[in-house]
Amino acid sequence: MTQSQTQPLLEQYGPRETMEYDVVIVGGGPAGLSAAIRLKKLAAENGREVSVCVLEKGGELGAHILSGAVMDPRALSELIPNWKELGAPLNTAVTEDRFLLLSETGAFQTPNWMLPECFKNHGNYVISLANVVRWLGQQAEAAGVEIFPGFAAAEILYSNADTVRGVATGNMGVSRDGIPTNAFQLGMELQAKYTLFAEGSRGHLGKQLITKFKLDQGKDPQSYALGIKELWEIDPKMHQAGLVIHTAGWPLNNDTYGGSFLYHLENNQVMVGYVVGLAYENPYLSPYEEFQRYKTHPKIRPFFESGKRIAYGARAITAGGLQSLPKLIFPGGALIGCEAGLLNMSRIKGSHAAIKSGMLVADAIFEALSSGRQHDELRHYSHTFEQSWLHDELHKARNVKPWLSKGLYLGAAMVGIDQLILRGKAPWTLHHELSDHEHLKLAAECPPIVYPKPDGKLTFDRLSSVFISNTNHAEDQPIHLTLKDTAVPISINLAKYAGPEARYCPAGVYEFIKTDSGTDRLQINAQNCVHCKTCDIKDPTQNIVWVVPEGGGGPNYPNM
Repeated sequence: MTQSQTQPLLEQYGPRETMEYDVVIVGGGPAGLSAAIRLKKLAAENGREVSVCVLEKGGELGAHILSGAVMDPRALSELIPNWKELGAPLNTAVTEDRFLLLSETGAFQTPNWMLPECFKNHGNYVISLANVVRWLGQQAEAAGVEIFPGFAAAEILYSNADTVRGVATGNMGVSRDGIPTNAFQLGMELQAKYTLFAEGSRGHLGKQLITKFKLDQGKDPQSYALGIKELWEIDPKMHQAGLVIHTAGWPLNNDTYGGSFLYHLENNQVMVGYVVGLAYENPYLSPYEEFQRYKTHPKIRPFFESGKRIAYGARAITAGGLQSLPKLIFPGGALIGCEAGLLNMSRIKGSHAAIKSGMLVADAIFEALSSGRQHDELRHYSHTFEQSWLHDELHKARNVKPWLSKGLYLGAAMVGIDQLILRGKAPWTLHHELSDHEHLKLAAECPPIVYPKPDGKLTFDRLSSVFISNTNHAEDQPIHLTLKDTAVPISINLAKYAGPEARYCPAGVYEFIKTDSGTDRLQINAQNCVHCKTCDIKDPTQNIVWVVPEGGGGPNYPNM
């Protein structure tokens, strides 16, 4: 619920219960948990008490975590040097890298000597990030961190001086029309000396903070991609533990940024996914359908023909790089991990960056608390980030996505020059000129795209995919996909852009249907939402605003 919707309930049922901590962290992913672990370690080493709370909107830690993922263990080794002895689920070392350029019927494998370092994964691990997060949660709890899964941070709390002083969780038991039910529970206020926001890409509260404090002033527009992923169990004869395959090219045209990943885990499991840059122009394009087409390629199909699909999910990826990075700090808190946009798109990796940012901000907070400070700007975090290996890595990668966004062949050639010859040290920085939604062209300017029907064996429809994501929301709750103007989807989006929300959503949330009178209306199937945030990013009129639903709702990823 929004603050304006909550205010009447506060007047009737308030005040809210209040809990106080030194540090409150919004988001139980790798960034938030790493910050919590680091803070508790520093406190223990220095004989101090630091109270830390982590709020996680998923029903359990890892429930909403989705990533490729190949993990660079560098930051984890800094955070927990004995992670192997403690049983961290990094079980499958990368054994081979392959990079394929796909045409519709063939493929060219790039020789490994031609691959830039960002595409090489020696020393990295194929992982389930959801399982790594669950393990990090165990380490955090063992250190004394209080973790509250199933509680969504719905509102930022400010002092009179525009300083963040904590967050409030969402109200529970409110009906779809905003009326409290018999199960109504008022949200709680969690007040803190410092509040960290680690919601992941396009965080609901982080978006508000960036606007309020003008954290993106002087920065490029942020750029995003949509990652769609399936987990398969395949024929042992086709399985090679540690094999990492990336592709570019077909089925996307040469002007659309995107590509695939195919990672072989242990136990004959394979993670396969497709990433499409959300700056695409054609409103008829469907990232979900492009992913399904990709699996039919002659070089890809054999992996799955005798396999079984066991999980599905989707998530937006913050991909703008260093030139789009907002200011990380504001009075009373900071942005960390993918909330800030610290993913290295050239390596398709963000978990190591999230962990490192959590450590850096924890160091800054501990220094501030030790000095008796609170609610100020954590300038030490900004300074140490700029001096860190993470900043160096992101600086080296800053031109990769801008080059690739200029077309596959030109982009690939220029990335080769940028990374192999110039080693990421070009004396220039390319920029993102427009936000992703501004790239969308009118439907009249673009050719329609006809996608084949799913066969139910290799390719699937969206509803069957959502079913195996274990997505669920309480039916009688306010719809969390809100519209600024209810007339816009028909009068503008459908009329001018052919209703792109029906295609860019990977979960079948948005559906244009005919009424009995023959007019069109937009139906929002909010129960299907997997919290990917694509609609909040790609809506051409920016009329859709994703707000946090009741805690515990959404997907429940088992091994993603």
